[in-house]
This record gives sequence, C-alpha cells and structure tokens, in this order.
Amino acid sequence: MNRSLTITREPLDEAALLSRRTLSVGMGAVVHFLGIVRDREDGKKISAIEYEAFEQMVTHQFNLLFDEMEKRWPIESIRLVHRVGIVKVNEPSLWVEVVAPHRGEAFAACQWLIDEMKRVVPIWKKPVV
Repeated sequence: MNRSLTITREPLDEAALLSRRTLSVGMGAVVHFLGIVRDREDGKKISAIEYEAFEQMVTHQFNLLFDEMEKRWPIESIRLVHRVGIVKVNEPSLWVEVVAPHRGEAFAACQWLIDEMKRVVPIWKKPVV
C-alpha cells in the first residue's frame, strides 16, 4: 500500500492534491474527504481553530493506523494531509484520499481512519474566538 502523510502549516490546495493522484489498473474507487473548520465549537461561535501536534508521535500513530488499514481492506493507497497552526472558519484542516478496488472498501476505510485518528492521534485543537 502506498502511504503519504503530511503535517503542514500551509493552506491545503485541494486542486494540487487531486492532480497528484495515481491509479493502477483494477482500482475502481477513490474517496476524498475534506474536513472544514466550522464556525462553532461546543456551541460557541469561533473564528478559527488552532491545531497542535506532537509530530513524531503523530507519524508513529498514523503508521500504525495505516498498517491496520492494510490488514482490513485491499487499499492501493492512502494520502492524508493535516494542517497545524491556526485554521480559519471555512478553511480545510484535513484532506484524506483512499484508493481501493471498490467503493465500499474505500468508504469504510476512510471513515474508519478518521474515527481512529480522532481517537488516538495526538493532534489537539483549541478554539479561537
């Protein structure tokens, strides 16, 4: 399985990310997820979220998650980009791409990854009013 993990302070350029996709014969599904900062956190209005990460541990935890994905689904590739620093409302903070032979596998793997990421990856968010 091809893997790509990027932690960045730069804004996410979805068009550039999409243009770098490669597929092999036999792959029939590409799932993209774009996580956008909402204007409310815990019911309170915010202007941004500040993300902090312990990058060494983030990389370690994502590699463990990618290993588990490889065991569960016939994934060809996974690419994940997560922003750190201040991300304003309506800007993307997370981009995920999963390539698999079938849509069910791609959707299931993508959702599982995001759920597990929120549970175990040391990326913390602090609302900015």
